[in-house]
Amino acid sequence: MTDASSPPRRSLRPLGRLAPYALAYKGRIALSVLALLAAAGATLVVPIAIRRIIDFGFSNAEPWVVDRYFLSMMAVVAVLSLASAARYYLVTTLGERVVADVRAAVFRHLAELSPSFYDRTLSGEIVSRLSADTTQIKAAFGASASVALRNLFLFAGAATMMVVTSPRLSALVLIAIPVIVLPLVGFGRRVRQRGRAAQDKLAEASAFASEAIGAMRLVQAFGAQSRLSDSFGLAAERSYEASRDVVAVRAVLTAVAIFLIFASIVGVLWYGASDVMAGRMTAGTLGQFVLYAVFAGGALGELSQVSGEVAQAAGAAERLGELLATEPEIRAPAQPKALPQPARGALAFDSVSFSYPGRPDMPVLHDVSFSIRPGETVALVGPSGAGKSTIVHLILRQYDPAVGTVSLDGIAISEADPSELRSRMAFVPQEPVVFAMSARENIRFGRPDASDAAVEAAARDAAADGFLSALPDGYDTMIGERGVNLSGGQRQRIAIARAILRDAPVLLLDEATSALDAESETLVQQALERLMAGRTTVVIAHRLATVLKADRIVVLDGGRIVEEGTHAELVARGGLYARLAKLQFEDGPQSGVVVA
Repeated sequence: MTDASSPPRRSLRPLGRLAPYALAYKGRIALSVLALLAAAGATLVVPIAIRRIIDFGFSNAEPWVVDRYFLSMMAVVAVLSLASAARYYLVTTLGERVVADVRAAVFRHLAELSPSFYDRTLSGEIVSRLSADTTQIKAAFGASASVALRNLFLFAGAATMMVVTSPRLSALVLIAIPVIVLPLVGFGRRVRQRGRAAQDKLAEASAFASEAIGAMRLVQAFGAQSRLSDSFGLAAERSYEASRDVVAVRAVLTAVAIFLIFASIVGVLWYGASDVMAGRMTAGTLGQFVLYAVFAGGALGELSQVSGEVAQAAGAAERLGELLATEPEIRAPAQPKALPQPARGALAFDSVSFSYPGRPDMPVLHDVSFSIRPGETVALVGPSGAGKSTIVHLILRQYDPAVGTVSLDGIAISEADPSELRSRMAFVPQEPVVFAMSARENIRFGRPDASDAAVEAAARDAAADGFLSALPDGYDTMIGERGVNLSGGQRQRIAIARAILRDAPVLLLDEATSALDAESETLVQQALERLMAGRTTVVIAHRLATVLKADRIVVLDGGRIVEEGTHAELVARGGLYARLAKLQFEDGPQSGVVVA
């Protein structure tokens, strides 16, 4: 992030990124312009009516003349009010519509970005950009845009009528314009610079809060509430100070704008009064000119205030633009190869080496080669950090290897469409993800078209039907953010039910039973055995029962395959696997203790 004390020069150009979203509603824009023209035209008629009243109405003995002028002004006011209401509605709803589309587009783009992006970006900052920055744009695009457009039209019209009314006085105003505009331009640039800094500070505070709230149970368990509150207080204070700087600059900008604008109007009025006294101008004409000058000055003053909000919106648009400009590192090739039909589920790693993008100097896998036959169950075991979960990430093509090839059914997965690839896989992660929706929708997440009966059958197979049926609204119970109302084992059984329902030819289990009690584990293990039948299965195995029933065990250490074989073969070999098994159980394999 750029240092706020010496930020680079910024422009309103980032707002141009929003133009395609607005131009999708050309009809509404046209109606908005018509309403703006009608409101500005009605406003500009008022000084003409006042001049005629002053110069002709009061000098005429017939009262009906004055009545006619005032009735005409009432009609003008009616047009002004209706046009202003239409202008406000059309422009404001256009802003709401555009921002809703921008939010949807940004989220759609975020959903396509590779996991490496989320490895290096705080989720709270992303949420801040998606919410706070779009809210800033909405304020500018809605209310501020409405005010800005109205005042642009009014300024242009009033300036034109000033020249028509009195070219001589208008020349004096034209001389004063550079004196007014130059300071406003300078202050406007400072507002844009500080506005971006304020948005960055707000994002930092939001990111901190999001992370802390998500881990509040752990925070309380360690008695760290006060320390964390102090840290957030400092982040909030930095955000306040940045926002205060923006407000201070805008306040000075407003004061300077109002003084320069209205001081010039007073000076012109003073000069015009001498013309009236000398008979070179009527009082009505001077009144008309002054009203137009007030309209023009007021419009310019409003624009100076709105420019600050627009400048902040430009900073927000720039931040959103940075997100939209981020390219996903994992994408479908221009001409993806179709995966064979029907799917067989043959997996192969050929001399694969890999480092995570955030740690390129720390290789996780070194020259890993192995293959899995269709329908075979392979368990991956080894110490923490050996590279087991990384292999699953590579199979899902969440990352691409630096060297080597991962293939499915004989096709390199980098040459296939990632959507088609992942449609053939069901995944149960080590930390089950449960969304703030109903239990039914959580299970249906992997197969949106599944029937209620299929959802409930999957839950029964995952030993989840019992606790789900006991919930207040059964399967339709909202289970809270991240499944906060469920135990760890219950969340894991929902994740397993989701994989069962997906019914994919390749099954990836990352410690799928690690959070289950002994009784639930037995039930789920039986369900998994039924699920694994006829499917290619990769198991990151911590439970001994799973390892014993695997067709083959691949042992990893330091990112390399060091052993491969069945349980009996590896125990007899007396290598790393045998040492891990000996360390983790004492009463033999039947104890159910974890292997790795």
